[in-house]
This record gives sequence, C-alpha cells and structure tokens, in this order.
Amino acid sequence: MSGKPEVAAEGRLDGLKWALVTILVTAGVAGNVYYSEESVLYRALALVLLAILAGFVALQTVKGGAFWNLVKEAKIEIRKVVWPTRQETVQTTLVVVAVVVIMGLILWALDSLLGWIISSLIG
Repeated sequence: MSGKPEVAAEGRLDGLKWALVTILVTAGVAGNVYYSEESVLYRALALVLLAILAGFVALQTVKGGAFWNLVKEAKIEIRKVVWPTRQETVQTTLVVVAVVVIMGLILWALDSLLGWIISSLIG
C-alpha cells in the first residue's frame, strides 16, 4: 500500500512536468523563428539543447519512466534474436525472387489470355 500514494504524488506533478515540456518545445519553435537571421549552427545547437532538456523532463514523469523501461526491455529482446546466417539470407532471397518471377509470368499469361478472349468477343 505504500507504493500507491507515492505513485499518486508523482502523478500529480506530471501535469506540471508535461506543461514544462510543452513550454520548452514552444520556446524552441518560437526562438527558431525569432532568431531566423542567426546562424543555422547556433539555432540547431539551441534546439538540440532544448530537446535534450525537454526529453529529460519528460522522462521524469510516470509515462516517461514507462517509456524508458520499454526501451530497455526492447534492447534486451533484440539481444535474444537469432539472426539468419548469410547463406540462409541468400537462399531465402532467391526463393522469394523465383516465386515473384513465376507469379509474374502466370499473371502475364492470364492477362494475355483474358485480353485475347475479350478482344475476340468484341471483335
């Protein structure tokens, strides 16, 4: 039971944190427009810094923490993937190419046959 009030307290501050993120993003957009005469390098650096700051604040929320856990779990799952060998990849690619060519020929033949039938009926 002690975990629920803590989560509720964090959830109450989440609205303020998301408002701060919105303000940071808006400031970045407005600043980029306002300082359009400045060097692109300086504006890009400022935007990157604001984006990093907004991302850091967003990660402090409950949903941001859940997103970060999802990213960490995805990295773990990617390590578990058994990737095909080069030989398996080449063989699978050749099978796909062969099936596409065969289906293309079948559809071309069917189209030609139906076109010939329709043109002979129409005259």
